[in-house]
Amino acid sequence: MMSSMDLTFLGTASAYPSPTRGVSCTALKHEDGSIWLFDCGEGSQIQLMRSLLKASKVNKIFITHLHGDHMFGLPGLMCTVSQNNQKTGQLELYGPHGLRRFIRCSLQLSRSELTYNYVVHELQVVEEQLPAEWNTWTVNHDAEGSLHPNEHPGQQISPDEKGVWNLIEDDRFVVKAVWLKHRIPSFGFCVEEKPTQGKLNDAMLRSMGVPPGPLYGKIKSGETIMSPTGEEVRPEDVLGPPRPGRKVIIMGDTADSSQLMSVGLNADVLVHEATLENELLAQALQNGHSTPEMAAVLGKSLNVGKLVLTHYSQRYKPLGAVTEKDDKSVSVLLEQAEAVLGKGKVICAEDFLTIPIPPRKA
Repeated sequence: MMSSMDLTFLGTASAYPSPTRGVSCTALKHEDGSIWLFDCGEGSQIQLMRSLLKASKVNKIFITHLHGDHMFGLPGLMCTVSQNNQKTGQLELYGPHGLRRFIRCSLQLSRSELTYNYVVHELQVVEEQLPAEWNTWTVNHDAEGSLHPNEHPGQQISPDEKGVWNLIEDDRFVVKAVWLKHRIPSFGFCVEEKPTQGKLNDAMLRSMGVPPGPLYGKIKSGETIMSPTGEEVRPEDVLGPPRPGRKVIIMGDTADSSQLMSVGLNADVLVHEATLENELLAQALQNGHSTPEMAAVLGKSLNVGKLVLTHYSQRYKPLGAVTEKDDKSVSVLLEQAEAVLGKGKVICAEDFLTIPIPPRKA
């Protein structure tokens, strides 16, 4: 049986939280209840408490970049989960070079010990990510000194020859990252589910005299078996076609997402920022951000199933909000993206919106 998977948006504002929106934090929930967070801006733990999600189920956190509205909520969330004795397993964090230093310093200076262990894997930054003025302010990104008492050594991950950071590969998922163009190094994450085995043709097996039991398990594991009548039974003869896995892309702040073309084709969902409307393109680019049209053109090039817009400027009110004469809502952003992709292909995320990601058909 295919797993359930859904996205819950815990924060959709840019820059700072407001009474109607939290800042960047998106939760990807799996069938076993485990949760992967993407970004963790200020107040994300409060948003988690207000949602139907359990903070104790968070076992991986991916940080797109080191701006405060994407990671200032990390130390607080980590400490609160510990104080409530909600977690025992290790927490894995992935993010740009400098993330380890931020977490270690925050926890050490506050003398915060945890009831669980954590590890930080850092993505090494490449030259293309650095703005022209990067070296005018010298900042030490290295985590120096002793590890925090609950910290385990993490990896320094460099991109491969194709410019892709390979973060995770297990029996269910492959997670990769690509660089984005922003005011500081930023990343986009691509989560791809591996194909699942086709359905076993029970009726055919019974007709061949193969009873339910251990032989079924051998076939599912890829073994060729002999039926009780001496007939050879190959897995490909009694298993249906494999079901393709789902693909979810969650982007950081970006004024250039072109690197995603190498890993993001045919994604089920693309979560992309749309900070400012099309008419403010010059301002968006100057600040390292995107417009709805930019996000939608990318989505069309990638042939995505759904484009989800997020990370709105505070000037745009939530959908359905009471607006005054000169107010604008995110409906402006929705319409501009739909002009490229068409109606039904674009969603404007709002805080606590949950989007199911249905299984693909075989």
